[in-house]
Amino acid sequence: MPIELDDFITEVRGFLDAHATRRTGGAGDVQWGVGEDRITYFSTEAPEVEAKAVAVAKAWQRTRYENGFGWLTGPTDFGGRGLTTVHELVYDSLEAEYDVPDTGVLAVVGLGMIGPTILAHGQEKIKQRYLPAMYGGDVIACQLFSEPAAGSDLASVETKAVREGDEWVLNGQKVWTSVAHHAQLGLALCRTDPDRPKHRGITAFLVDLSLPGVDIRPLRQMSGGADFNEVFLTDVHVPDDHRLGEVNDGWRVALTTLMNERATVGGETGGPAGRAVSLPFLRELLRANGRLDDPATRRELASLYAGQAAAEYMNRQALRKLRAGVQPGPEASVSKLLYAQNLTRAAHFAADVVGPKLIADTGEWGTFSWTELLLSTPALRILGGTEEIMKNILAERVLGLPKEPGIDTKSPFRELRRSARSSA
Repeated sequence: MPIELDDFITEVRGFLDAHATRRTGGAGDVQWGVGEDRITYFSTEAPEVEAKAVAVAKAWQRTRYENGFGWLTGPTDFGGRGLTTVHELVYDSLEAEYDVPDTGVLAVVGLGMIGPTILAHGQEKIKQRYLPAMYGGDVIACQLFSEPAAGSDLASVETKAVREGDEWVLNGQKVWTSVAHHAQLGLALCRTDPDRPKHRGITAFLVDLSLPGVDIRPLRQMSGGADFNEVFLTDVHVPDDHRLGEVNDGWRVALTTLMNERATVGGETGGPAGRAVSLPFLRELLRANGRLDDPATRRELASLYAGQAAAEYMNRQALRKLRAGVQPGPEASVSKLLYAQNLTRAAHFAADVVGPKLIADTGEWGTFSWTELLLSTPALRILGGTEEIMKNILAERVLGLPKEPGIDTKSPFRELRRSARSSA
């Protein structure tokens, strides 16, 4: 039986009091002009600074894990605690009251997306090897999905995997891979049967990124950071026991990852970008710039707040389903869409309020600091599935509209054109 919530809360408090310092002030308190004013989504730190932050994050995740808080909902067979999503939510809300390292470099992709995929589709040996290592803070995982020629059409991947005995030989290029430069493990989608329809000729593999033939190259963003990478795979030999799911059934594996990806991204509320959708913080932004009594600006602020509230309600609906044992569904896609749109609107709203002070660092608090977030917003509308993809999912799976024709989808219009060409 899971531990009762009251006893669990006492246990969590004891752990956090022993290993962290409680924050002063409430979560909604705003002291304008006090402390650091950076507002960013992606890291723009120097490589050595970023490497130290990653080491600290891994150490904190290891401390959580060793004390029974590293994987609360995971099966006990693989190092988890076997508790409910409610226990996880309670822990997260309590930890938010303490100053602890940001573990996003591990959690967002590895623990939020790839861990659940390995649990669902991995072979027993692989689960035992990687899941405790990942949730214990020793292994960071990344997602080797996107490719230069595939764009948003993920099923059009061209990276090839050819079987040679008990191994597969991988060749191809992946791009826009978050945290690959910190990762030890990658989940790759590869083409294993080019003669099948595109969704049915894909297989998923776990790739040890230290293997010969793996080349990781950072991609510099216009915000100054390099959170994304391109990854080249040249004759990389992957054992067959690192295959997830059946051969040519990788699309099913990919969907597991994508549903968890959208639930993870859409469910984000805190971090450095959290201020951008914080009503108290934005209200102080208006006050500091003499716009608090401007009716048009206040109306836009109210609209931003309504959008954030809608996203929060959607997340609560998804969480209720998780508590009932239902996997993330279309709600996760809508949450991801709302999250990206809210942050984008907030960044442009702040740019309008701050004005020319946004483009030159004069040292004035709460002005130039918005630049990093503003420059990150194009990526927010792409990562985890573009806005167009999210809208298609909303249209087809929630509203019940006809599916958009694809290159391997039968269409009466395509058949009509084919018949016309034949008779010509």
